Amino acid sequence: MKVKPLILFAYFCALIVQGCSGTVNGDKDVGSDIGGENPVSTLGVSALGVCAEPATLISAVQSTAFSSPFVGETHIIEGVVTGSFPAINGFFLQEELIDQDENPLSSEGIFVAMSIGKYPRAGSVVRVIGLISENNGKTQINLTEHPLNCGVGSVLATNITLPFSSSEARESIEGMLVTTKTPLTVTDNYSLGRYGEVVLSNGRIYVPTNLHRPGSTEYSNLAASNALNKIILDDVIKGSNPAKIIYPTGGLSAANTLRAGDTVNNLTGLVDYSYGNYRIIPVVEPKFSSNNAREAKPKLSSGNLRIASFNVLNYYNGDGLGGGFPTLRGADTAEEFARQRGKTISAITTMQADIIGLLEMENDGFGQHSAIQDLVNGLNAVAPNNVHYSFVNPHIPADAETGIELLGGDSIKVAMIYNDKAVTEIGITAYLTGWPFEYHNRPPMVQTFKATETGERLTVAINHFRSKGCSSSGGVENEDKHDGQGCYNLRRVQAAQAINEWLAQSPTGIEDKDVLIIGDLNAYSKEDPVTTIERAGYTNLAQKFIGNKAYSYAYKGEIGTLDHALASASLTKKVVDITEWHINADEPVILDYNTEYKSADQLKSMYRSDAYRASDHDPVIIEINGVSP
Repeated sequence: MKVKPLILFAYFCALIVQGCSGTVNGDKDVGSDIGGENPVSTLGVSALGVCAEPATLISAVQSTAFSSPFVGETHIIEGVVTGSFPAINGFFLQEELIDQDENPLSSEGIFVAMSIGKYPRAGSVVRVIGLISENNGKTQINLTEHPLNCGVGSVLATNITLPFSSSEARESIEGMLVTTKTPLTVTDNYSLGRYGEVVLSNGRIYVPTNLHRPGSTEYSNLAASNALNKIILDDVIKGSNPAKIIYPTGGLSAANTLRAGDTVNNLTGLVDYSYGNYRIIPVVEPKFSSNNAREAKPKLSSGNLRIASFNVLNYYNGDGLGGGFPTLRGADTAEEFARQRGKTISAITTMQADIIGLLEMENDGFGQHSAIQDLVNGLNAVAPNNVHYSFVNPHIPADAETGIELLGGDSIKVAMIYNDKAVTEIGITAYLTGWPFEYHNRPPMVQTFKATETGERLTVAINHFRSKGCSSSGGVENEDKHDGQGCYNLRRVQAAQAINEWLAQSPTGIEDKDVLIIGDLNAYSKEDPVTTIERAGYTNLAQKFIGNKAYSYAYKGEIGTLDHALASASLTKKVVDITEWHINADEPVILDYNTEYKSADQLKSMYRSDAYRASDHDPVIIEINGVSP
């Protein structure tokens, strides 16, 4: 058993050296011999000592603070090896049970950085000497001598639950062997393909403003809880773009996905800290459960008219003649575009919607080589006999410089396509290009449709509001107010107000009380732009039919609804059902159409021309019955 911490000064006060003062940094020497079996020091005598001699406790090195009080000092520690990892150049050491303190806020484990010696086996007891440092926030000891083998031992894994009670509680397990009794949920798989890692949480994590009003106490509490409800599952494969992505069980592929919402059971591993995040390095292979299985097609009750909103993630077709790549956004090559096109067509045809509002279409007009014409051509090439697609053409005057019918000044636009065997356009196609739709609030478009079979009619407005990013100046009023709504909230509210006023004037020339507002509003369910439309008499259909579990987008491990469907009062009574078809937000990014950062094998194994990861937003699909004539 070890005694109180020993601050090392053996390099100057070894066995053969006499006349030492007996103190270091004001502490009394414990008086034990510190000569040993490993000859390394310049004095010709090892400073490591022998097994079971006094050594500094790991809990003292870690302390209860976020950094060690011994940084820059050389110390001896002795403990049980809980895992050796050449890929990260070190091993983990944990205090023997008999020497652990009773303070839950001081860690009993530490990372030992290797530069000399052989890696010890897990389960062995070793004695090491080295310099204490903070490596980008991780407390570690950097070896200065070969480890001394002191036999075998064992430690118990500490049970952890998420969310952590505090940042201090999370720090208190750095370097320790831990285990989970309850399943953890995959909450973020964005970096799975790039770095082989996934973020785990206790259940799904929702964007606070998807559930609570911005800036409210409830918002703040959930934001704080979310921050403590994440830990990374590491693959311990050095570098980026691993040739084999080991998660989930059997390895990732287009046919063997790991979706957000899936779970990991009985995870046991070591807590590391690197790249600004706490992570678990498993010592037992993790077992995944597919708790959020893919849906081959949207599941919702049937009506007599189906409408969808779908963000197609920068659908650019180059010059429309097979060239023109890379484009400003979207595909970089013709090969990538072919892969993107296949997935987009698969998603749209599987929706079986009669009217589809599209977002992030290339703003290159409506001619024979335009992106919208290309998409419709592709859809019609595979459509069944009872479906034929057309697109809504607003007949915009051609731009004087380009000769192209540009819908606003952004490089992307909204668009609408429809099954012309199920519905026809009536009235005029209306759009807004003035303030506040000059640039990042993309100009909205509205069209009234008439059902071929029943004569019923419906007015649909497709919208794409300004993003939350703070990339350009919008004045003080549009800066981030730190209430959860990001930048340009005022600009989005102004867009919502303009939409309300515009639709109240029957812009298509058809007086129709059944109005549906769809699209990416870049605002979550409780944020000001959405509630502004609700106050004008529209019903948030996802909230009505799905409730607080609704989501269409994932960002940094948090999910929420950015893609909305809001119905006028008369139309709300006729809505049968709504679903967010989760083909995109839950899927790993590496399964998309892009070809960069993928090996030749991965270009095949990670891709299928199916609907999954066709975009980053999930399509929203609404089923209506009995639209008024």
